[in-house]
Amino acid sequence: MTSVITVEKKKLAKPPLEIHYLGDRVLRQPAKRISKVDQNIRDLVKEMLQTMYSADGIGLAAPQVAVNKQLIVIDCEPDNSVNPPLVLINPKITKYSRDLCSAPEGCLSIPNVYIDVTRPEAIEVSFKDEQGRPRKLKANALLSRAIQHEMDHLNGVLFVDRVENSLVLTEELTKHGFSVQAVQPVA
Repeated sequence: MTSVITVEKKKLAKPPLEIHYLGDRVLRQPAKRISKVDQNIRDLVKEMLQTMYSADGIGLAAPQVAVNKQLIVIDCEPDNSVNPPLVLINPKITKYSRDLCSAPEGCLSIPNVYIDVTRPEAIEVSFKDEQGRPRKLKANALLSRAIQHEMDHLNGVLFVDRVENSLVLTEELTKHGFSVQAVQPVA
């Protein structure tokens, strides 16, 4: 499942898109489905990848760059130039494993904050690739976590909304200058 979109995996002095941060309303709006996968979408994918690599991220969702579309890019191996990034358009998780796993997560929209989040260990996801072809993927470990994290963004949910330890959450957010009031706990 190789991406036809290639960008150099390097930091740019001036990334093409601006990442929005916790507290910005744009991060809380549910993203709209993409009806047509065309060159505009592929150009957006390229810019999102360049922005993600520039920020040392492994995933980026369109809402994080103020684009209200169901589009995410992921690259769990940003230092491996032969491993292509994953592009998921209109992703939908079709199956979750019963096994849960807790691990630290971070987010480009909440820089320098890393807190444990519990998520299903493995998932199956269906989506369209950058050519508009339907795809299915089974993911576990880091890739599963990254997909779930980025898909949360498409629903206006941030990883801090899933943190169970409110003491650690308050401490970490405050230490890095973020408002605890910006958190919207998921039921």
